[in-house]
Amino acid sequence: MAQIHPHINFNGNAAEAFDFYKAVFGGEFAKVARFKDIAIPGFAINENEADKIMHIALPIGPTMLMGNDVPEFMGKTNEQENRSKISVTVESREEADRIFTALSAGGTIEMPIGDSPWGSYFGMFRDKFGIEWMIDYDPNH
Repeated sequence: MAQIHPHINFNGNAAEAFDFYKAVFGGEFAKVARFKDIAIPGFAINENEADKIMHIALPIGPTMLMGNDVPEFMGKTNEQENRSKISVTVESREEADRIFTALSAGGTIEMPIGDSPWGSYFGMFRDKFGIEWMIDYDPNH
């Protein structure tokens, strides 16, 4: 069966963001590679970007949350885009509350966590790094 693994682009703060996500979800990074760790012909990285994240992966359940810093020559990532959200399905209201509270700290809550009209316990927010999340607990699944 296919799996989906969200991948997030950052403007130089991927390490900080992923340390935050690791603190919320737990676990250990499966992979951390910095631009200085790789050499790709035709893909020159400035010295000031050598320590930035080329690839990082954090296992969360059976999936992987992945990300990287976008090199300056490729332009900035729009941190206010609203085309996508990361949806987290949890196993209890308590887990939903814990993750919602931790991830939304310093961010902007779009929909407070609570009982939804469609029957699940749901909340939605943009975290302090500009990433949009949905937390969902459905007692019927």
